[in-house]
Amino acid sequence: MKKFFNTDYGKFLAITISVLVILTLYFRLIGPIPFSVNQITTEKKTTFDVQAEGKVTAVPDTAEINLGIQSNKPTVEAAQKEANEKINNITSELKKLGIEEKYIKTSNYSVYPDYNYQAGQKITGYNVNITLTIKVKDLQKINNVIDIATAQGANQIGNLSFVIDDDKLESLKMEARKQAIEKAKIKAKEIANAGGIKLGRLVDVTESVSSYNPTPLRTPATALAGGGVEDKQTQIQAGESEITINITISYETL
Repeated sequence: MKKFFNTDYGKFLAITISVLVILTLYFRLIGPIPFSVNQITTEKKTTFDVQAEGKVTAVPDTAEINLGIQSNKPTVEAAQKEANEKINNITSELKKLGIEEKYIKTSNYSVYPDYNYQAGQKITGYNVNITLTIKVKDLQKINNVIDIATAQGANQIGNLSFVIDDDKLESLKMEARKQAIEKAKIKAKEIANAGGIKLGRLVDVTESVSSYNPTPLRTPATALAGGGVEDKQTQIQAGESEITINITISYETL
């Protein structure tokens, strides 16, 4: 036996037995040796993206217009008196027409002097500007609103636009959105089939650009010329407004 352990094999065997004894004692007294395992999860990032546009048109149901008075007098008091009288008359007549008070808003009131710079910046008078912003829910009345205003002394008319009520506008946007998504789905299938691409599930829908183009119109010269209701009636048409929605849909590829 002594001779056996003096050999290389005997030494190796002795070391192996010693290691096994030590490991056995370690597991019994301390427990298993902890091992660290790293798990790596890969995720496919490539998507097949297609964009399409949905578009609807609608006749506006609301008009907005600015009606203004500019009065120039030697004193502030005189200019204010004249401008206020004209604005009050316009407001009174618009209410008689059926325009609710909540739709008549003063959007500008300004007073500033006129100067004669040749006389050493001498004040020669005062200007008073008053602007009413009118919202007209009955579009049949927009022409009457302009004619009444000019007949009562309005000499500034502008920013006339036809818009769509907020609730109706949201409904129209939804219609255009659905239209765009349906177009995008058809387009995606056609392109994928032509390109030999296999589509997986729809993973994303993005509304990238949306636009709403109300109908802006210029006020006819007859309204500014002081033509009344009897001889030169204003004729303005609302036309149509356009609502556009752009949609991008994304598919997984197989």
